Amino acid sequence: MSKFRGAFVAIVTPFTDGKLDEQGLKDLIEFQIANGTHGIVPCGTTGESATMTHAEHSRVIELTVKTVAGRVPVLAGTGSNSTAESIELTRAAKDAGADGALMITPYYNKPSQEGLYQHFKAVAEAVDIPIILYNVPSRTSVNMLPETVARCAQIANIVGVKEATADLNQISQVIRLCPKDFAVMSGDDFTSMPTVMIGGTGVISVTSNVAPKDMAAMMDAALTGDIALAKELHYKLLPLIQAMFIDTNPVPAKTALTMMGKIKSGLPRLPLYKMNEANEEKLKKVLAAYGLV
Repeated sequence: MSKFRGAFVAIVTPFTDGKLDEQGLKDLIEFQIANGTHGIVPCGTTGESATMTHAEHSRVIELTVKTVAGRVPVLAGTGSNSTAESIELTRAAKDAGADGALMITPYYNKPSQEGLYQHFKAVAEAVDIPIILYNVPSRTSVNMLPETVARCAQIANIVGVKEATADLNQISQVIRLCPKDFAVMSGDDFTSMPTVMIGGTGVISVTSNVAPKDMAAMMDAALTGDIALAKELHYKLLPLIQAMFIDTNPVPAKTALTMMGKIKSGLPRLPLYKMNEANEEKLKKVLAAYGLV
C-alpha cells in the first residue's frame, strides 16, 4: 500500500519580517501531527517555494524532516522549470531524509508532452527517491496528459501524481491508465473526496492548514468506504475550502492561521500581498462559523 494516502498538508512557511520563522514552522508541524494529518508537504506552492532561496528551501525541508521525526511521511516540493535545478533540489531533499519529492511540471517554458516525460525521467534517473508528479495547469500553463503520466508511471521511482486540474474526467483517465499501486492524489480540496471515490489515494491540501482534523477524517472515511461520513465532512468543509481561495493561495491560509493564533505573521512574500479588508472580513466570518476563531 502506498505511503502517499490520506490528507497531506501543503504546509505554509511562516515568515517574520521576511525571514523564515523556524519555531513557527515547528509549532505548525506539531499542530498538524496532533490533529491527525497523514503527511507533511513543505516547499510546495502553498509554502511559497517560488520566492525562497535554495538555502531556505533546504533549511525548511531539513527542519520539517527533523521535527516530524518519522511520525508521518514528508513529501518535499522540489520542482522547478529547470531540469538541472530540479535535480539539485531533489538531491538536497533526499540528503535531508525526505520520504518523497513532489515535482511540479516545468512552468513558463511550456514544454511538450515529450519534454515533460524527458524532464521527469532525467530527475528520476539522477535521484533515487520516490517522486510524485504535480500537474497544475492553472499555475504552469501546461497540462500533463494522462498518457504522459502513464508513461512516467513506468519509471520505477515515479510512484504517484498530484492532480490539480479539478477535472474528474482527466483524473479518471489517469487512474485507468496507471498501475494499480500508483498514488493519485487530488490537488484541489473540493475534489478530494470525489477523487478518492473514483480510486484516488488522498489529497495534498491547503485547507488542512486550518482544519487538519476534519480533512484527515474526511479522507479516512472516504478511503474506508464510509461514504455517509465522507459526504457529511465534504459539505461541512466546503465553505472553508472556498474561503481558502478568495485570494491567491497561500494568502487566505496564512491570514486564517494568524487569526487563529497559530502563526505570528501571516504576511506572504512579495509579489504576493496581504489580503484586502473586505476579503479579510469574509474570511473571518467563515472561520467564526466553523468555530476556528
